[in-house]
Amino acid sequence: MRQVLQLTGSWAPRRTRDATNLAVSDRLCVFMGGTFMRRLLLASVLSFVIPAVALCQTSHRVAIRAGKLIDGKSEKAVENIMIVIEGDKIASVTAGGSAPAGVEVIDLSKATVLPGFIDTHTHVLLQGDITAEEYDTQLLKQSIPYRAILAARNAHIALSHGFTSIRDLETEGAMYADVDVKTAIANGEVPGPRMQVATRAMTPTGMYPLLGYSWELKVPTGVQYVDGVDGARKAVREQAMYGADWIKYYSDRRYHFESDGVLHSMVNFTDEEAKAIVDEAHRIGKKVAAHAIGSDGIAAALRAGVDTIEHGDGLTDALMDEMARRGIYWVPTITVGVYVAPGRSGNWPKMAEVQRENFPKAIKKGVKIALGTDAGGFDWKVLNEAKEFEYYVQYGMTPLQAIRSGTSTAADLLGWGDKLGTIEAGKWADIVAVSGDPLKDIKELQNVKFVMKGGMVYKNDLR
Repeated sequence: MRQVLQLTGSWAPRRTRDATNLAVSDRLCVFMGGTFMRRLLLASVLSFVIPAVALCQTSHRVAIRAGKLIDGKSEKAVENIMIVIEGDKIASVTAGGSAPAGVEVIDLSKATVLPGFIDTHTHVLLQGDITAEEYDTQLLKQSIPYRAILAARNAHIALSHGFTSIRDLETEGAMYADVDVKTAIANGEVPGPRMQVATRAMTPTGMYPLLGYSWELKVPTGVQYVDGVDGARKAVREQAMYGADWIKYYSDRRYHFESDGVLHSMVNFTDEEAKAIVDEAHRIGKKVAAHAIGSDGIAAALRAGVDTIEHGDGLTDALMDEMARRGIYWVPTITVGVYVAPGRSGNWPKMAEVQRENFPKAIKKGVKIALGTDAGGFDWKVLNEAKEFEYYVQYGMTPLQAIRSGTSTAADLLGWGDKLGTIEAGKWADIVAVSGDPLKDIKELQNVKFVMKGGMVYKNDLR
Protein backbone atom coordinates (compact mmCIF):
# COMPACT_ATOMS: atom_id res chain seq x y z
CA MET A 1 0.00 0.00 0.00
CA ARG A 2 2.81 2.40 0.82
CA GLN A 3 4.21 1.93 -2.68
CA VAL A 4 1.00 3.27 -4.21
CA LEU A 5 1.58 6.51 -2.34
CA GLN A 6 4.92 6.98 -4.08
CA LEU A 7 3.08 7.98 -7.27
CA THR A 8 3.87 11.48 -8.45
CA GLY A 9 1.29 14.15 -9.18
CA SER A 10 0.39 17.48 -7.71
CA TRP A 11 -2.02 16.06 -5.16
CA ALA A 12 -0.21 12.82 -4.38
CA PRO A 13 0.69 12.16 -0.75
CA ARG A 14 4.26 10.93 -0.72
CA ARG A 15 7.31 10.54 1.43
CA THR A 16 9.37 13.69 1.67
CA ARG A 17 13.06 14.19 2.21
CA ASP A 18 15.18 16.52 4.29
CA ALA A 19 12.93 18.88 6.25
CA THR A 20 9.70 17.00 5.63
CA ASN A 21 10.81 13.37 5.74
CA LEU A 22 7.87 11.88 7.63
CA ALA A 23 6.25 8.51 7.08
CA VAL A 24 3.13 8.59 4.94
CA SER A 25 1.10 7.36 7.91
CA ASP A 26 2.19 10.49 9.78
CA ARG A 27 1.82 13.19 7.14
CA LEU A 28 -0.61 13.63 4.29
CA CYS A 29 1.26 15.68 1.80
CA VAL A 30 3.62 17.67 -0.24
CA PHE A 31 1.86 18.45 -3.53
CA MET A 32 4.01 18.61 -6.63
CA GLY A 33 3.53 19.19 -10.37
CA GLY A 34 1.27 17.44 -12.85
CA THR A 35 -1.71 18.01 -15.08
CA PHE A 36 -5.10 18.64 -13.53
CA MET A 37 -6.72 15.45 -14.87
CA ARG A 38 -3.76 13.43 -13.67
CA ARG A 39 -4.15 14.90 -10.20
CA LEU A 40 -7.88 14.31 -10.25
CA LEU A 41 -7.40 10.68 -11.28
CA LEU A 42 -4.77 10.16 -8.62
CA ALA A 43 -6.95 11.72 -5.95
CA SER A 44 -9.77 9.38 -6.97
CA VAL A 45 -7.49 6.34 -6.83
CA LEU A 46 -6.13 7.33 -3.44
CA SER A 47 -9.62 7.71 -2.03
CA PHE A 48 -10.06 3.98 -2.62
CA VAL A 49 -6.65 2.69 -1.54
CA ILE A 50 -6.32 4.53 1.75
CA PRO A 51 -8.74 6.59 3.85
CA ALA A 52 -7.75 10.26 3.65
CA VAL A 53 -9.54 11.10 6.89
CA ALA A 54 -7.46 8.58 8.82
CA LEU A 55 -4.27 10.13 7.45
CA CYS A 56 -5.43 13.57 8.56
CA GLN A 57 -6.12 12.40 12.10
CA THR A 58 -2.61 11.26 12.96
CA SER A 59 -0.77 12.66 15.97
CA HIS A 60 2.64 13.36 14.40
CA ARG A 61 5.05 15.80 16.00
CA VAL A 62 7.32 18.15 14.10
CA ALA A 63 9.31 21.27 14.94
CA ILE A 64 10.09 24.36 12.88
CA ARG A 65 13.24 26.35 13.50
CA ALA A 66 12.38 29.90 12.44
CA GLY A 67 15.17 32.35 11.70
CA LYS A 68 12.73 35.22 12.13
CA LEU A 69 9.12 35.06 13.33
CA ILE A 70 6.29 37.53 12.72
CA ASP A 71 3.62 35.96 14.91
CA GLY A 72 0.66 38.17 13.96
CA LYS A 73 0.22 39.71 17.42
CA SER A 74 3.55 41.12 18.61
CA GLU A 75 4.82 44.62 17.83
CA LYS A 76 8.01 43.37 16.21
CA ALA A 77 9.61 40.28 14.75
CA VAL A 78 11.67 37.97 16.93
CA GLU A 79 14.59 35.77 15.96
CA ASN A 80 15.70 32.18 16.51
CA ILE A 81 12.36 30.64 17.47
CA MET A 82 11.41 26.99 17.88
CA ILE A 83 7.81 26.08 17.01
CA VAL A 84 6.66 22.61 18.04
CA ILE A 85 3.60 21.16 16.33
CA GLU A 86 1.55 18.19 17.48
CA GLY A 87 -1.04 16.93 15.04
CA ASP A 88 -2.79 19.92 13.50
CA LYS A 89 -2.02 22.40 16.29
CA ILE A 90 0.89 24.43 17.60
CA ALA A 91 2.09 22.96 20.90
CA SER A 92 4.70 25.56 21.87
CA VAL A 93 6.61 28.61 20.64
CA THR A 94 9.91 29.26 22.41
CA ALA A 95 13.04 31.31 21.91
CA GLY A 96 16.03 29.28 20.79
CA GLY A 97 16.52 25.86 22.27
CA SER A 98 16.38 22.43 20.75
CA ALA A 99 13.51 20.35 19.50
CA PRO A 100 12.25 17.53 21.73
CA ALA A 101 14.08 14.26 21.29
CA GLY A 102 12.99 12.28 18.28
CA VAL A 103 11.07 15.15 16.71
CA GLU A 104 11.85 16.01 13.11
CA VAL A 105 12.98 19.60 12.56
CA ILE A 106 12.04 21.66 9.51
CA ASP A 107 14.88 24.12 9.06
CA LEU A 108 13.57 27.58 8.23
CA SER A 109 16.46 29.27 10.00
CA LYS A 110 17.20 31.47 6.99
CA ALA A 111 13.58 32.46 6.42
CA THR A 112 10.88 34.67 7.90
CA VAL A 113 7.98 32.66 9.29
CA LEU A 114 4.42 34.03 9.51
CA PRO A 115 0.87 32.83 10.17
CA GLY A 116 -0.94 31.47 7.14
CA PHE A 117 -2.55 34.27 5.14
CA ILE A 118 -6.32 34.82 5.06
CA ASP A 119 -8.24 36.30 2.12
CA THR A 120 -11.70 37.40 3.28
CA HIS A 121 -13.14 38.08 -0.18
CA THR A 122 -12.71 35.54 -2.97
CA HIS A 123 -14.70 33.85 -5.74
CA VAL A 124 -13.17 30.44 -6.46
CA LEU A 125 -15.89 29.70 -9.02
CA LEU A 126 -15.17 32.85 -11.02
CA GLN A 127 -12.35 33.25 -13.53
CA GLY A 128 -12.21 36.96 -14.37
CA ASP A 129 -13.76 40.43 -14.51
CA ILE A 130 -17.55 40.17 -14.25
CA THR A 131 -17.99 43.14 -16.61
CA ALA A 132 -16.08 41.37 -19.37
CA GLU A 133 -17.40 38.96 -21.98
CA GLU A 134 -15.82 36.08 -20.12
CA TYR A 135 -18.46 36.38 -17.39
CA ASP A 136 -21.29 35.58 -19.80
CA THR A 137 -19.21 32.72 -21.18
CA GLN A 138 -18.87 31.21 -17.73
CA LEU A 139 -22.59 31.32 -17.01
CA LEU A 140 -23.77 30.31 -20.49
CA LYS A 141 -21.11 27.87 -21.71
CA GLN A 142 -19.46 26.35 -18.64
CA SER A 143 -21.33 23.74 -16.64
CA ILE A 144 -21.35 24.01 -12.88
CA PRO A 145 -19.34 20.75 -12.56
CA TYR A 146 -16.67 22.18 -14.87
CA ARG A 147 -16.60 25.43 -12.91
CA ALA A 148 -16.20 23.38 -9.72
CA ILE A 149 -13.15 21.69 -11.22
CA LEU A 150 -11.67 25.10 -12.02
CA ALA A 151 -12.54 26.18 -8.48
CA ALA A 152 -10.49 23.30 -7.10
CA ARG A 153 -7.59 24.52 -9.23
CA ASN A 154 -8.06 28.06 -7.92
CA ALA A 155 -8.13 26.85 -4.34
CA HIS A 156 -4.85 25.05 -4.99
CA ILE A 157 -3.36 28.27 -6.38
CA ALA A 158 -4.47 30.20 -3.29
CA LEU A 159 -2.89 27.64 -0.97
CA SER A 160 0.37 27.66 -2.93
CA HIS A 161 0.47 31.45 -2.47
CA GLY A 162 0.25 31.02 1.30
CA PHE A 163 -3.48 31.57 1.81
CA THR A 164 -4.49 28.86 4.24
CA SER A 165 -8.01 30.26 4.85
CA ILE A 166 -10.48 32.15 2.66
CA ARG A 167 -14.00 33.52 2.86
CA ASP A 168 -15.61 32.89 -0.53
CA LEU A 169 -18.34 35.45 -1.15
CA GLU A 170 -20.71 33.84 -3.67
CA THR A 171 -20.58 31.46 -6.58
CA GLU A 172 -21.68 33.86 -9.35
CA GLY A 173 -24.36 31.58 -10.75
CA ALA A 174 -22.85 28.24 -9.69
CA MET A 175 -25.53 27.71 -7.04
CA TYR A 176 -24.10 25.90 -3.99
CA ALA A 177 -20.95 24.50 -5.60
CA ASP A 178 -18.77 26.43 -3.15
CA VAL A 179 -20.11 24.20 -0.38
CA ASP A 180 -18.93 21.16 -2.35
CA VAL A 181 -15.48 22.64 -2.91
CA LYS A 182 -15.23 23.46 0.79
CA THR A 183 -16.28 19.90 1.68
CA ALA A 184 -13.80 18.32 -0.73
CA ILE A 185 -10.96 20.35 0.78
CA ALA A 186 -12.04 19.61 4.35
CA ASN A 187 -12.20 15.89 3.56
CA GLY A 188 -8.71 15.89 2.05
CA GLU A 189 -9.86 15.09 -1.48
CA VAL A 190 -8.17 18.15 -2.99
CA PRO A 191 -5.68 20.66 -1.56
CA GLY A 192 -6.90 24.12 -0.68
CA PRO A 193 -7.47 26.66 2.08
CA ARG A 194 -9.98 26.35 4.88
CA MET A 195 -13.18 27.92 3.58
CA GLN A 196 -16.17 29.84 4.79
CA VAL A 197 -18.72 30.27 2.01
CA ALA A 198 -21.66 32.51 1.12
CA THR A 199 -23.27 30.41 -1.66
CA ARG A 200 -25.63 32.70 -3.65
CA ALA A 201 -25.60 36.46 -3.17
CA MET A 202 -28.92 38.31 -3.10
CA THR A 203 -30.37 41.22 -5.07
CA PRO A 204 -33.92 42.34 -5.81
CA THR A 205 -35.42 41.13 -9.07
CA GLY A 206 -33.70 42.53 -12.15
CA MET A 207 -30.73 44.13 -10.44
CA TYR A 208 -27.90 41.86 -11.65
CA PRO A 209 -28.83 40.37 -15.04
CA LEU A 210 -26.84 39.21 -18.02
CA LEU A 211 -27.30 42.08 -20.47
CA GLY A 212 -28.11 42.28 -24.16
CA TYR A 213 -30.14 39.09 -24.59
CA SER A 214 -33.67 38.77 -25.94
CA TRP A 215 -36.40 38.86 -23.30
CA GLU A 216 -37.64 35.62 -24.85
CA LEU A 217 -34.58 33.77 -23.59
CA LYS A 218 -34.33 32.44 -20.06
CA VAL A 219 -30.68 33.04 -19.18
CA PRO A 220 -28.94 32.14 -15.91
CA THR A 221 -28.37 34.75 -13.23
CA GLY A 222 -25.32 35.36 -11.10
CA VAL A 223 -27.40 35.85 -7.94
CA GLN A 224 -30.56 34.83 -6.14
CA TYR A 225 -33.43 37.26 -6.70
CA VAL A 226 -35.10 38.22 -3.43
CA ASP A 227 -38.14 40.47 -2.98
CA GLY A 228 -40.07 41.59 0.08
CA VAL A 229 -39.49 41.02 3.77
CA ASP A 230 -40.86 37.47 3.76
CA GLY A 231 -38.85 36.62 0.65
CA ALA A 232 -35.70 37.95 2.30
CA ARG A 233 -36.14 35.78 5.38
CA LYS A 234 -36.93 32.73 3.27
CA ALA A 235 -33.83 33.23 1.11
CA VAL A 236 -31.59 33.43 4.17
CA ARG A 237 -33.06 30.21 5.55
CA GLU A 238 -32.69 28.48 2.20
CA GLN A 239 -29.05 29.43 1.79
CA ALA A 240 -28.29 28.37 5.36
CA MET A 241 -30.03 25.04 4.72
CA TYR A 242 -27.69 24.36 1.81
CA GLY A 243 -24.54 25.21 3.73
CA ALA A 244 -23.95 28.98 3.68
CA ASP A 245 -21.62 30.19 6.45
CA TRP A 246 -22.21 33.82 5.49
CA ILE A 247 -25.03 35.69 3.82
CA LYS A 248 -24.09 38.24 1.17
CA TYR A 249 -26.25 40.79 -0.56
CA TYR A 250 -25.70 43.58 -3.07
CA SER A 251 -26.53 46.85 -1.35
CA ASP A 252 -26.04 49.11 -4.36
CA ARG A 253 -25.28 49.68 -8.05
CA ARG A 254 -24.94 52.56 -10.59
CA TYR A 255 -22.01 54.37 -9.01
CA HIS A 256 -21.63 58.05 -9.86
CA PHE A 257 -20.12 61.27 -8.57
CA GLU A 258 -22.26 64.28 -7.77
CA SER A 259 -21.44 67.95 -7.21
CA ASP A 260 -20.50 67.28 -3.58
CA GLY A 261 -17.56 65.20 -4.83
CA VAL A 262 -18.85 62.10 -3.04
CA LEU A 263 -19.24 58.74 -4.77
CA HIS A 264 -22.98 58.01 -4.73
CA SER A 265 -24.99 54.95 -5.77
CA MET A 266 -28.47 53.56 -6.27
CA VAL A 267 -29.58 51.44 -3.31
CA ASN A 268 -30.99 48.04 -4.28
CA PHE A 269 -33.13 46.87 -1.36
CA THR A 270 -35.61 48.82 0.71
CA ASP A 271 -34.50 49.32 4.30
CA GLU A 272 -37.15 46.84 5.42
CA GLU A 273 -35.86 44.15 3.04
CA ALA A 274 -32.20 44.68 3.96
CA LYS A 275 -32.97 44.67 7.68
CA ALA A 276 -34.94 41.44 7.25
CA ILE A 277 -31.93 39.79 5.57
CA VAL A 278 -29.61 40.83 8.38
CA ASP A 279 -32.05 40.13 11.20
CA GLU A 280 -32.85 36.63 9.96
CA ALA A 281 -29.18 35.82 9.36
CA HIS A 282 -28.20 36.97 12.84
CA ARG A 283 -31.16 35.14 14.37
CA ILE A 284 -29.85 31.82 13.04
CA GLY A 285 -26.20 32.59 13.81
CA LYS A 286 -24.94 33.77 10.42
CA LYS A 287 -23.03 36.96 9.67
CA VAL A 288 -23.76 39.25 6.74
CA ALA A 289 -21.47 40.82 4.14
CA ALA A 290 -22.71 43.68 1.98
CA HIS A 291 -21.34 44.60 -1.43
CA ALA A 292 -21.46 48.37 -0.98
CA ILE A 293 -19.40 50.70 -3.16
CA GLY A 294 -21.14 54.09 -3.14
CA SER A 295 -21.81 56.14 -0.02
CA ASP A 296 -25.57 55.57 -0.30
CA GLY A 297 -25.15 51.81 -0.47
CA ILE A 298 -22.71 51.82 2.44
CA ALA A 299 -25.07 53.92 4.56
CA ALA A 300 -27.98 51.60 3.75
CA ALA A 301 -25.91 48.54 4.69
CA LEU A 302 -24.92 50.12 7.99
CA ARG A 303 -28.56 50.92 8.74
CA ALA A 304 -29.37 47.26 8.12
CA GLY A 305 -26.71 46.15 10.61
CA VAL A 306 -24.28 44.21 8.41
CA ASP A 307 -21.03 42.78 9.76
CA THR A 308 -18.71 43.66 6.88
CA ILE A 309 -18.60 46.25 4.09
CA GLU A 310 -17.11 44.91 0.86
CA HIS A 311 -15.25 47.32 -1.44
CA GLY A 312 -16.45 50.55 0.22
CA ASP A 313 -14.86 52.95 -2.27
CA GLY A 314 -17.28 55.76 -1.38
CA LEU A 315 -16.71 55.86 2.37
CA THR A 316 -17.14 59.31 3.90
CA ASP A 317 -15.68 60.54 7.17
CA ALA A 318 -19.04 60.08 8.89
CA LEU A 319 -19.43 56.53 7.59
CA MET A 320 -15.90 55.62 8.69
CA ASP A 321 -16.59 57.04 12.14
CA GLU A 322 -19.73 54.92 12.40
CA MET A 323 -17.91 51.77 11.30
CA ALA A 324 -15.12 52.37 13.80
CA ARG A 325 -17.59 52.99 16.61
CA ARG A 326 -19.59 49.84 15.85
CA GLY A 327 -16.63 47.59 15.04
CA ILE A 328 -17.79 46.86 11.49
CA TYR A 329 -15.07 45.50 9.21
CA TRP A 330 -14.02 47.05 5.93
CA VAL A 331 -12.73 44.70 3.22
CA PRO A 332 -11.32 47.09 0.56
CA THR A 333 -10.43 44.64 -2.27
CA ILE A 334 -7.97 47.15 -3.71
CA THR A 335 -6.31 44.67 -6.06
CA VAL A 336 -9.41 44.04 -8.13
CA GLY A 337 -10.32 47.73 -8.24
CA VAL A 338 -6.94 48.77 -9.57
CA TYR A 339 -6.86 45.83 -11.98
CA VAL A 340 -10.25 46.37 -13.63
CA ALA A 341 -10.47 50.19 -13.53
CA PRO A 342 -8.63 50.87 -16.82
CA GLY A 343 -10.75 48.39 -18.76
CA ARG A 344 -14.05 49.54 -17.28
CA SER A 345 -13.18 53.25 -17.75
CA GLY A 346 -16.00 55.68 -16.91
CA ASN A 347 -16.02 56.43 -13.19
CA TRP A 348 -13.93 53.41 -12.24
CA PRO A 349 -10.46 55.01 -12.38
CA LYS A 350 -11.70 57.90 -10.21
CA MET A 351 -13.35 55.42 -7.83
CA ALA A 352 -10.02 53.65 -7.37
CA GLU A 353 -8.35 56.97 -6.62
CA VAL A 354 -11.03 57.93 -4.07
CA GLN A 355 -10.49 54.62 -2.31
CA ARG A 356 -6.77 55.35 -2.15
CA GLU A 357 -7.52 58.72 -0.52
CA ASN A 358 -9.92 57.15 1.99
CA PHE A 359 -7.63 54.32 3.06
CA PRO A 360 -5.27 56.31 5.35
CA LYS A 361 -8.26 58.11 6.84
CA ALA A 362 -9.81 54.79 7.80
CA ILE A 363 -6.56 53.66 9.40
CA LYS A 364 -6.35 56.85 11.45
CA LYS A 365 -9.99 56.56 12.54
CA GLY A 366 -9.50 52.99 13.73
CA VAL A 367 -11.69 51.18 11.21
CA LYS A 368 -11.05 47.44 11.28
CA ILE A 369 -9.54 46.62 7.88
CA ALA A 370 -9.35 42.96 6.87
CA LEU A 371 -7.50 41.81 3.78
CA GLY A 372 -9.66 40.76 0.86
CA THR A 373 -8.79 40.68 -2.82
CA ASP A 374 -11.92 39.75 -4.80
CA ALA A 375 -9.82 37.08 -6.51
CA GLY A 376 -11.90 35.65 -9.32
CA GLY A 377 -12.75 39.23 -10.26
CA PHE A 378 -9.26 39.00 -11.72
CA ASP A 379 -7.87 35.81 -13.21
CA TRP A 380 -6.44 33.56 -10.50
CA LYS A 381 -3.61 32.58 -12.86
CA VAL A 382 -2.60 36.19 -13.55
CA LEU A 383 -2.29 37.93 -10.17
CA ASN A 384 -1.02 36.75 -6.80
CA GLU A 385 -3.54 37.54 -4.05
CA ALA A 386 -0.68 38.73 -1.83
CA LYS A 387 -0.47 41.82 -4.05
CA GLU A 388 -3.13 43.22 -1.70
CA PHE A 389 -0.54 43.47 1.10
CA GLU A 390 1.58 45.67 -1.15
CA TYR A 391 -1.30 48.04 -1.85
CA TYR A 392 -2.06 48.39 1.85
CA VAL A 393 1.50 49.53 2.51
CA GLN A 394 1.45 51.87 -0.50
CA TYR A 395 -1.80 53.36 0.79
CA GLY A 396 -0.62 54.02 4.34
CA MET A 397 -0.26 50.92 6.50
CA THR A 398 3.01 49.83 8.03
CA PRO A 399 4.15 46.39 6.83
CA LEU A 400 3.22 44.95 10.23
CA GLN A 401 -0.28 46.46 10.04
CA ALA A 402 -0.73 45.04 6.55
CA ILE A 403 0.37 41.58 7.70
CA ARG A 404 -2.10 41.69 10.58
CA SER A 405 -4.91 42.67 8.22
CA GLY A 406 -4.36 39.37 6.41
CA THR A 407 -3.76 37.25 9.52
CA SER A 408 -5.07 38.14 12.98
CA THR A 409 -7.62 40.78 11.93
CA ALA A 410 -8.95 38.57 9.15
CA ALA A 411 -9.19 35.66 11.59
CA ASP A 412 -11.29 37.80 13.92
CA LEU A 413 -13.60 38.71 11.03
CA LEU A 414 -14.12 35.01 10.35
CA GLY A 415 -14.85 34.33 14.00
CA TRP A 416 -11.77 32.11 14.10
CA GLY A 417 -9.56 34.39 16.18
CA ASP A 418 -9.23 31.69 18.83
CA LYS A 419 -8.14 29.13 16.23
CA LEU A 420 -5.80 30.86 13.77
CA GLY A 421 -4.33 34.16 12.62
CA THR A 422 -1.37 34.10 15.01
CA ILE A 423 1.45 31.70 15.76
CA GLU A 424 0.96 30.69 19.38
CA ALA A 425 0.28 27.55 21.39
CA GLY A 426 -3.16 26.08 20.86
CA LYS A 427 -3.76 27.59 17.41
CA TRP A 428 -4.04 25.55 14.22
CA ALA A 429 -0.63 25.01 12.66
CA ASP A 430 -1.19 27.23 9.61
CA ILE A 431 2.29 28.57 8.87
CA VAL A 432 4.04 30.12 5.86
CA ALA A 433 7.57 31.33 5.21
CA VAL A 434 9.38 33.65 2.81
CA SER A 435 13.07 34.03 2.07
CA GLY A 436 13.39 37.74 2.78
CA ASP A 437 12.09 40.21 5.34
CA PRO A 438 8.57 41.49 4.55
CA LEU A 439 8.96 44.24 7.15
CA LYS A 440 11.58 45.72 4.83
CA ASP A 441 9.94 44.74 1.54
CA ILE A 442 6.27 43.76 1.69
CA LYS A 443 6.51 42.31 -1.83
CA GLU A 444 8.28 39.32 -0.26
CA LEU A 445 4.81 38.02 0.62
CA GLN A 446 4.18 37.47 -3.09
CA ASN A 447 6.87 34.80 -3.15
CA VAL A 448 5.94 32.32 -0.43
CA LYS A 449 8.37 29.41 -0.22
CA PHE A 450 6.82 27.26 2.51
CA VAL A 451 3.19 26.44 3.28
CA MET A 452 1.84 24.36 6.15
CA LYS A 453 -1.87 24.00 6.87
CA GLY A 454 -3.07 22.09 9.89
CA GLY A 455 0.39 20.63 10.48
CA MET A 456 0.70 19.29 6.92
CA VAL A 457 3.36 20.61 4.57
CA TYR A 458 1.95 21.50 1.16
CA LYS A 459 4.97 23.37 -0.18
CA ASN A 460 8.62 23.62 0.77
CA ASP A 461 11.00 25.35 -1.61
CA LEU A 462 13.47 26.08 1.20
CA ARG A 463 14.94 22.60 1.46
